[in-house]
Amino acid sequence: MTDTDVVPLAAAGRAKTPPDQRRRAWTVTALLVVFMMVNFADKSVLGLAADPVRKDLGLSASAFGLANSAFFLLFSVCGAAVGLLADRVRPKWLLLTMAVLWSLSQVPLVLGGGLAVLVTSRVLLGAAEGPAFPVAQQTTLSWFPDRRRNLPGALIVLGITLGVLVAAPVLTWVIHQHGWRTAVAVVAIAGAVWALLWIPFGGEGPYAAASDSGTPAPAPAEGPATGAGPDAERTAEGAEAAESAAGTGGAPRGTPYRRIIATRTWIGATAAYFGTYWVIAFCLVWLPSFFHDGLGYSSAASARLLMLVWGLSGVVVLGQAGLTGWLLRRGTTSRRARGGVGGVLMLVGAAACLALPVAPAGAATVALLVAGFGCAGAMSSVAATTVAELAPADRRGGALGIMNAVVTTAGLIAPTLVGHLVDTHGTAGYRQALLITGVLLVLGGTAAVTLIDPARDARLLSARRAVRLPPDHDTPLQAV
Repeated sequence: MTDTDVVPLAAAGRAKTPPDQRRRAWTVTALLVVFMMVNFADKSVLGLAADPVRKDLGLSASAFGLANSAFFLLFSVCGAAVGLLADRVRPKWLLLTMAVLWSLSQVPLVLGGGLAVLVTSRVLLGAAEGPAFPVAQQTTLSWFPDRRRNLPGALIVLGITLGVLVAAPVLTWVIHQHGWRTAVAVVAIAGAVWALLWIPFGGEGPYAAASDSGTPAPAPAEGPATGAGPDAERTAEGAEAAESAAGTGGAPRGTPYRRIIATRTWIGATAAYFGTYWVIAFCLVWLPSFFHDGLGYSSAASARLLMLVWGLSGVVVLGQAGLTGWLLRRGTTSRRARGGVGGVLMLVGAAACLALPVAPAGAATVALLVAGFGCAGAMSSVAATTVAELAPADRRGGALGIMNAVVTTAGLIAPTLVGHLVDTHGTAGYRQALLITGVLLVLGGTAAVTLIDPARDARLLSARRAVRLPPDHDTPLQAV
């Protein structure tokens, strides 16, 4: 038996998670937090080095935006393809391959070259990083039952924040002292070091679609025990673990992908997450320049303000995870605990962004910008845990991957559009971009509040499958 095989839960009411499994779960989660930190350090390095890169390569704002958008050229396609593959191939090896490719794709840029090398390197890096978030979430969540997933899911999102918080001061110093190509080398080395740590310590958990041995996780025993006090709590925990292990917490196993992505929950989570990813792309590529060129702050002050935006985003993500987890434990539905909380936070962010054009320059502008962008980040975690709740274990990787592919088109559009606005309208172009951002957050927040309801959609999918397929016809041919 391998380290992630599952023992059948014959006595679910008395089952407790073994201490070794808990330690392994949090070790893997910690490694994947670092994985996302490296991932977003890779993404942010060019934004932090925007002025030196543009000066060194002689790029206009539009050309620089286009070079950054090139990162997302294959990002979405590869995100969907590898997400589907993660339902058939062990995510451990997919994550390792990604990290190695991150490092290799940046070597040509470290060695030299102009715009062509920059674009090629970013396209290859984007292809390798496209599947990172959905596969990291899928792997992390495979260690926890549904009602325990909010914190680990939020921590993976927090890795994004921590990556930028660490990258902003460290890479800014490296860029000023040793040049932007050296900063690219630093993040490439970080990816290689992570890969060496992942080989011995990484792996999938007992709530994955398949165990390490490649066999499906065993189904739970019937007849959960009843009781009160600690015994009842253990009963609930054991039953929940059994349900998740069997992949029966959401839609039935074998539900076609096309039906999952046609649900209101998947559409609402994806629409909301699109708005969040637009904010992420804006932050990574243009926010340092906006602070420096649009608001007149020094490079050092711009880096500190960028850290403030990402720091607030991290606090909001953890706060949302805590509030959502508390609501779920009290019996609140995911419609309110996930869709409601995440959607309201997006609407708060939207209000702040829409107020920016009429705000006086200075501290008020910075405060609104920090609040607007900081509140929008929680939807990354909400969207992932919501889709993971809806999709059965054998469809989870694909459902998350397809969502990520749609969402990350924001990263393809935002840098180019903002660059065009800046070239056309000067610093006023930043404020127009912020208005567009506010509108997208309004649409995303509204979609989250009105459409997300995993329990409803799981029931609809179950009912439709019961009508269309007898139990003995649940075959892999229904995957698409």
